[in-house]
Amino acid sequence: MSRPASTVPPGRPQQRRGALTPTLIVVALIVVGFIFFANVWTDVLWYQQLGFFEVFLTENLARIVIFLTGFAIMFAAVFFAIRIAYHARPVYAPDSDIRDNLNRYQVQLEPVRRVVMIGLPILFGLFAGSAAASQWQRVLLFLNQEPFNQNDPQFGLDISFYLMTLPFLGFVTGFLISVTIVAGVAGILTHYLYGSIRIMERGIFTSRAAQIHLAVTGAAFLLLLGANFWLDRYASVQNSGGRWAGALYTDVNAVIPTKSILAVAAVLVAVLFVIAAVIGKWRLPVIGTAMLVITSILAGGVYPWVIQQFQVRPSEQTLEKQYIERNINMTRSAYGLDKIQESVYNATTNATTGALAPDAQTTANIRLLDPNLISDAFSQLEQYRPYYQFPSALNVDRYEIDGKIQDTVIAVRELNPDGLSANQQSWLNRHVVYTHGYGVVAAKGNKFTVDGKPEFLQAGIPSTGVLGNDSTYQPRVYFGENSPDYSIVGAPDGAPNREQDRPAAKEGGGETQYTFTGDGGPNVGSFFNKVLYSIKFQSSDLLLSDGVNAESQILYDRNPRERVEKVAPYLTVDGNAYPAVVDGRVKWIVDGYTTSQHYPYSQQEQLSEATADSQTTAGRTASLPNTSVNYIRNSVKATVDAYDGKVTLYAWDDQDPVLKAWQNIFPSSLKPFSEMSGALMSHVRYPEDLFKVQRELLGRYHVTQADNFYTNNDAWSVPNDPTVQSDVKQPPYYMSLKMPDQDKPAFQLTSSFIPQVVNGNARNVLYGFLAADSDAGKEKGVKAESYGQLRLLQIPPETNVPGPGQAQNKFNSDPTVSQALNLLRQGASAVLNGNLLTLPVGGGMAYVQPVYLRSTGETSYPTLQRVLVAFGDKIGFAPTLDEALNQLFGGASGASAGDSANNGRTPATPTPGGTPSTPGSTDAKAELKAALEEANAAIKAGQEALARGDFAAYGEEQRKLSAALQRAIDAEAKIAAAAPAPAPAATTPAPTPAPTPSS
Repeated sequence: MSRPASTVPPGRPQQRRGALTPTLIVVALIVVGFIFFANVWTDVLWYQQLGFFEVFLTENLARIVIFLTGFAIMFAAVFFAIRIAYHARPVYAPDSDIRDNLNRYQVQLEPVRRVVMIGLPILFGLFAGSAAASQWQRVLLFLNQEPFNQNDPQFGLDISFYLMTLPFLGFVTGFLISVTIVAGVAGILTHYLYGSIRIMERGIFTSRAAQIHLAVTGAAFLLLLGANFWLDRYASVQNSGGRWAGALYTDVNAVIPTKSILAVAAVLVAVLFVIAAVIGKWRLPVIGTAMLVITSILAGGVYPWVIQQFQVRPSEQTLEKQYIERNINMTRSAYGLDKIQESVYNATTNATTGALAPDAQTTANIRLLDPNLISDAFSQLEQYRPYYQFPSALNVDRYEIDGKIQDTVIAVRELNPDGLSANQQSWLNRHVVYTHGYGVVAAKGNKFTVDGKPEFLQAGIPSTGVLGNDSTYQPRVYFGENSPDYSIVGAPDGAPNREQDRPAAKEGGGETQYTFTGDGGPNVGSFFNKVLYSIKFQSSDLLLSDGVNAESQILYDRNPRERVEKVAPYLTVDGNAYPAVVDGRVKWIVDGYTTSQHYPYSQQEQLSEATADSQTTAGRTASLPNTSVNYIRNSVKATVDAYDGKVTLYAWDDQDPVLKAWQNIFPSSLKPFSEMSGALMSHVRYPEDLFKVQRELLGRYHVTQADNFYTNNDAWSVPNDPTVQSDVKQPPYYMSLKMPDQDKPAFQLTSSFIPQVVNGNARNVLYGFLAADSDAGKEKGVKAESYGQLRLLQIPPETNVPGPGQAQNKFNSDPTVSQALNLLRQGASAVLNGNLLTLPVGGGMAYVQPVYLRSTGETSYPTLQRVLVAFGDKIGFAPTLDEALNQLFGGASGASAGDSANNGRTPATPTPGGTPSTPGSTDAKAELKAALEEANAAIKAGQEALARGDFAAYGEEQRKLSAALQRAIDAEAKIAAAAPAPAPAATTPAPTPAPTPSS
């Protein structure tokens, strides 16, 4: 037979058909593969540069090994199930019609049969391997577990069994059950497709090979089910679905025994399946399976329900007593509440003269600056350039100044690339020129200037103050909470500086340039690394720009919390990282927690809900993940260097078995806290989110008697924040105070309790006050014994001490206060209530709230103008805290507040017409004296500013001097006119009007 003539003209090569599609597929795979490689390799570079390659390698090797193991098990099970079923297919089918139908399917499947028999196991293997790899932490904890040396009250097993062994065993049995089911279904479908299983009129026909296959699969499934029933016995102590966590009376007396019975029954039925596979008789395994199902329904569901309804409910308090006690003890242990110091505080509500004398140190340290309101003041006074910014919420810390501990409100001046003008928004500016913030700004927490501004301890550009200057600490901030996504820094020696460093002065002057000299990120000098990072950040400019040189480094993942989360993936990180000047560097201090949800008999808490308050809802601090835990420890203190991003992890709670296990897994990633410097120790504080979780649990678990706990008649709630409109919890506050059993003040984290809120209703009276000692000491590597001590003051309900809500209501409804605040609102100014602090002083509970005034205008900021105080049913209201306390305590509180130097010096409030009104509480001579003192202070301050080259501050002092001299002239005119001045009232709380803040 002759071939048909070719249609291709002579001399033209014949075209290959179908080559384009495979080529495109190969190219696409290469591109996708290279993008994947770029992301993986840049992660390798990042971890290597930071010194945590061990973490990356261990985690990913574990994921790969577990993935391959899971893949191999699922692949092998499905592959051999299909293969065995295929090779056991009968030669002839008993029914020709059915055979014909199946033959059509077989004919269609045959061309791709080998692909399907390999492809399906691979597909299921990929899913199984991915699911297994996500459990890498459970596997590693099991292989590296550490004992708690504490046993659970039900089975007497070490707690580590529940936290590290049982979760792993549960994962293994669950995974193998899934494998067995998938492989079993694959085998059954293959048997059916090839005729080993037939659905006939007389019933179901199965070949001998199919019977053996099904019997083995059923036996494996039942053995695994029996193991799962057995493990469920232990998991009962982790139950959280009842009124109390753990195994209760019904669980112990009904559920656990029936789980044991079901486990044994499942094994026996599995044996029957094996016997059936040998002898070919299916009656016994079918009967056994039916009995197992009936037993699981009756013993696993009906019987426990009967016990609960007819035995437990009528006598619940008696029968559940020992299990409630287990829940109380284990919950308090799991959350670190078992060592709390509790004492009854018989608080008085009578404010007597001199009552604050024993609390003089606490009174002197009462914080007046609200870190949530004062951010705008920091911005207006210390931002200097639009490309700088301060966070919306500042931080509270403490520093030793002249031998005394000073509470401070502190922040770093971070970079704000969005503050650049439109014509400056180029890639080069955003990633090469504007790379870092500059300097720490800190103010005294207990003092303010005469005109209501923060009294700075550290400020200015260049950075100067008691915390250091450019020669004693590194002020540049490359790593912070608002840093750009990435920056290119570094240059060869002798190359010109390209980075915008800082302005030379506040107003006018030139700009200085700088070149990063640290080791802060992977090198991007090579062409290969440029390509990788261009792909990672999807930027061609990074590849082509002359701003990238041979010595360039790329800085990214710059948020302190995110850096700690990446190098310690086993930690839950606190929502608030805070800066401190430590050993000549600005360092972010980050708290890390080890958590678990498997602690026996411990109450579950949802982290996001337990830590939510007015700070998190306003976005001032990060929210914790929406996960449940019933065990938590502040196991790690981490630092992130603001200059080069170096992360250091310290094993803070080195007795935590969970942390010990992770140290076995990552042996070189954590340092002992004995290597922490004394300067760093002095800035460690008790973490906020741990405290929030503990106070949430303490609302119920301050009760340790089972009978009282059962009735729940002494439950507490955290009060809502009365300074905001929405119903959200009041945040805890850091402050230096002396608890009744302490000899001297300590830096503490505090919160209060009111009766339990039910359906939004509660008596807003104070029932408890909690303080966590946050002083870790200042000795290198030595943790103060008092650090972390929780002290709970329980206030007898009959004392009727007002709660925060009542105190705020008294402030808002007092006619004198209302009238004074209305005067402050003149000119459309806004009055802002600061944080409401609660302090155990004077034998009772005092409330202190700063009041800020903010005028209209884009450049306005809050200035502190008045202070509200309350004690019992009395309130005080004055320009200074010291005066307000004296009003409150009969004219003499017995102690001086930190702002006592400002008494009588607050400027008068401008009237709508613009001329100062004469204060009603001072005569002309006193006004003259105060004005001259202010003028003298302004002269001295101006000279000091001029000496250090701070022309902005000098100009501000000159403005104050002019205003003070004008008031002095006005006062002299009054004296000359012999105008009588009213005598000041001794103890009346009538406020002195304060000025509208300058914009």
